[in-house]
Amino acid sequence: MIDMRTVDIKTELRELIEKETDKSILEAIKTLLKKSSLNTALKEKLTSRALKAEEDISAGRLMDRKELESKLNDKLGI
Repeated sequence: MIDMRTVDIKTELRELIEKETDKSILEAIKTLLKKSSLNTALKEKLTSRALKAEEDISAGRLMDRKELESKLNDKLGI
């Protein structure tokens, strides 16, 4: 079921699209919407990664910049 927030967003998008005159912006919106509706597997993968990242953050599994650079350098053999 669609909640009011979704309906409000769709209404606002319609209004913004109607007012837009820049063809490149309209093409970008069209491309974005087509790609997002066609690639369900990518959406699922990104959602899964985002949820795992949220779990890691909640559990305190974080790295500062130096730790990240060191880990990356080790993997790259630098």
